[in-house]
Amino acid sequence: MKSAFQTPIAKDMTGASLKIDSTSAKHLMAATETLPTFESLNLNSELLDTIKSLGFTAPTPIQKELIPVALTGVDCIGQARTGTGKTAAFALPILQNLNRKSQHIQALVLAPTRELSEQVAQEFRYLAGGSPCEVVLTVGGRPLGPQIKSLERYPQVVIGTPGRVIDLIQRKVLKLDHISTMVLDEADRMLDIGFRKDIERILRSCNDDRQTLLLSATLPDQVQQLANRFMREPRRIDLSDDHVVVDTIEQFYCTVERKNKFQLLIKLLIQERPSQAIVFCRTKRSAHEIYTKIQKYLSDVEAIHGDLQQRKRDQVIRRLRDGRARLVIATDIVGRGIDISGISHIINYDIPEGSDDYIHRVGRTGRMSSDSDGRAFTFVTPEQGGELTKIEMRINQLLQEYQFEGYDAFSAREIRTVPENEAFVPTPASEQEWDSIFDELS
Repeated sequence: MKSAFQTPIAKDMTGASLKIDSTSAKHLMAATETLPTFESLNLNSELLDTIKSLGFTAPTPIQKELIPVALTGVDCIGQARTGTGKTAAFALPILQNLNRKSQHIQALVLAPTRELSEQVAQEFRYLAGGSPCEVVLTVGGRPLGPQIKSLERYPQVVIGTPGRVIDLIQRKVLKLDHISTMVLDEADRMLDIGFRKDIERILRSCNDDRQTLLLSATLPDQVQQLANRFMREPRRIDLSDDHVVVDTIEQFYCTVERKNKFQLLIKLLIQERPSQAIVFCRTKRSAHEIYTKIQKYLSDVEAIHGDLQQRKRDQVIRRLRDGRARLVIATDIVGRGIDISGISHIINYDIPEGSDDYIHRVGRTGRMSSDSDGRAFTFVTPEQGGELTKIEMRINQLLQEYQFEGYDAFSAREIRTVPENEAFVPTPASEQEWDSIFDELS
């Protein structure tokens, strides 16, 4: 039977539900008066109508802090974890400040990957609503001709990856001498994967009086150096709070010999029965090998890594978003910036190379709603104890060791009592046993 008093539910700009329990609900009206609203951020009525039509009622913290500052035209550094609504935080000020009559590109957004660039472009188009705003996506892995033709239509906003943007600048079809706003999205990730020289070249191609917005989950020295060199007295908004990313997620580690990791993965999937999971690997080769083994038994498993053609990568992301891909074997190409709300489990088949990468991987889960916390598992080989310790120090939290009932996770074998002097040698599963295992997961 439904309660006569329904729990109020709202949405923030990440799309997540904000549930208010019954204890707090009686104070809802009073609390609402003090909660931030989009109306309080100096946005125009056109954008407010669009935001309302999309079903968003409350700005996220980074939006609340960044939007009013960005609207004034000053340079700004916004530090916030992945999945907190950073795209809307810079997109809304850009859309409000556009000169619709100009025949020059007014805003350029750089992002580290094609997938993230596509996601940013899509969000720009949603937030633009019915207003005449031309958004052009310029990324590698897609035909160059249509992108050049799109640039000839005098777009207001260009979004792309550094490599393709440099290519278009060299071809003299992308001119940045009139842009008013430059955005470096996921700046730390762009520098991590070697785009520093490209970014610096692009920034030198822009006019000097532009506004520069730098968004990043972390601010290592190389990001700070870039900001010092190319930004003018930037305002800094720091909402990183990395511990918040992981406090709402149950985290475990599993100690295992390297040779037994795949068997342990299968055991974990059977025991956990995830609704949707991403298995992270360090290398493309490892991701492909795991996918090749598992895809024989599961129809809803996918792989995504840098060797896949762009069309296939787009297809995998769509299947992941709409829930048709239940298990995805991935490299860190989806560790940053890809906003997918249904992930229940993250499995670090290979421990990440850096502690920040751990934070971003784990941040893929636990987004469905406030009462749907995710679960994260990290496989640790005996020689990787130091790497696990670094992660725990970074997040200021000790991971729990995951327990398998009747199973030795380290040796990846079933535990059974045997008569004295009788050796127990586990036999490999037959194909029929594998089929029954994966039938349980389907």
